[in-house]
Amino acid sequence: MKGNDTSVNQITEGVIWKQLLLFFFPILLGTFFQQLYNTADTVVVGRFVGKEALASVGGSTAQIANLVVGFFVGLASGATVVISQFYGARDREQVNRSLRTAYAFSIVGGILITIVGILTASWLLELMNTPQPLMKDSLIYLQIYFGGILFVFVYNTGSSILRAVGDSKTPLYVLIVCCLLNIVLDLLLVVGFHMGVAGAAIATIFSQAVSAVLVTAALMRSDDIYQLQLREIRFFKQALISLIWIGLPAGIQSTMYSISNMVIQTSLNSLGTDTVAAWTAFGKIDSMYWMVNNSLGIAVTTFVGQNFGAGKYDRMKRSVRVGIGMGLVAAVAISGLFFAAGNLIFHLFTTDAGVISIGMDILRLMAPAYFLFVFIELLSGALRGTGDVMIPMLLTCGGVCVLRVVWILVVVPLYPGLRTIIFSYPVTWLITAVLFIIYYRIREKHFGEVRRS
Repeated sequence: MKGNDTSVNQITEGVIWKQLLLFFFPILLGTFFQQLYNTADTVVVGRFVGKEALASVGGSTAQIANLVVGFFVGLASGATVVISQFYGARDREQVNRSLRTAYAFSIVGGILITIVGILTASWLLELMNTPQPLMKDSLIYLQIYFGGILFVFVYNTGSSILRAVGDSKTPLYVLIVCCLLNIVLDLLLVVGFHMGVAGAAIATIFSQAVSAVLVTAALMRSDDIYQLQLREIRFFKQALISLIWIGLPAGIQSTMYSISNMVIQTSLNSLGTDTVAAWTAFGKIDSMYWMVNNSLGIAVTTFVGQNFGAGKYDRMKRSVRVGIGMGLVAAVAISGLFFAAGNLIFHLFTTDAGVISIGMDILRLMAPAYFLFVFIELLSGALRGTGDVMIPMLLTCGGVCVLRVVWILVVVPLYPGLRTIIFSYPVTWLITAVLFIIYYRIREKHFGEVRRS
């Protein structure tokens, strides 16, 4: 059944650059506040507990959490694409079936991962060669995090649905509230009650629980065709197949990213606590770029999905070009900022001169290559918005992830050291970016044919 709503959808009708920016900035700010969840943890424990606690919160622990959450968020992206296409076509019934199925999936998945994660946390940390001095705190943080991961899944599902229908402001408002809550709780539990990494983990999970409740309430209050009713949450077979068909490649892609990063983390762990702490601090600084690039990717995916669903292929292609232009400008600007103020930014996380020196070496190798990933993120997002997910997944997994692991296993033993490990990133970005440009140029000529088939 088609909806009879006649209101103007600005994503499919408005000025492209303006609407892309209006949609992008709330996502960017929301991503910024999402990053502050864990960044607050690292700043507080790094400054008030010590570098060992800093490494425990952000080393192997962060990589494992990113692996699990990234896989689920990748799966959830299937809902984003499907719902954005149905919403662009104003198909009320299919929008609601997809929404209810996505929520059911997040609840069931959250329960299962909680059980498995708690039981396997110790084994996973040992598998990653986590330094023994960091093992106790890393295990505490990880088990608490897994204990509340249901809330992480529900929040990500709800916010993805809102963005799919063009509402990027509500997830932003939710994140602002909950991020501030997380900071307050970090200071209270870590500094006030001296609970160490356990306090940081509890603060993060409690805040995520609040964000899950708020975003769900926003969907329930909606008067548009995507209103959520809790009693109707269940699996719809065809909707589940569609969500998995589109989301699974993205989930596999995210998993491969995480696995390759875990391999790198394992190599870095062998270089000692200072290097692990430096990599942890750099990861939080580095996230400033990734949140801009990822936000643009989400914006482009939504724009492409809705315009694809509405049959507006020329508008869809123009939005991709505009997004890439924005991404390149942002990459150059952020790289310049890091070179100019990197030392000062590192002091937010630690006062240890050795850790800061290592961190700056990492930054100087990574930042100049940021512009390469613009093509990977945005072209992958654009293709995903059309439902083309398999080849982009293979390009990313092969070009970025597999080659990175090969680099670690083959090149690093020949030229051991931190710089060789880090150089795996720009090399694999370059190769993958070239592959994506070639593939997208081939596919964009046939988007209309894909829709009609």
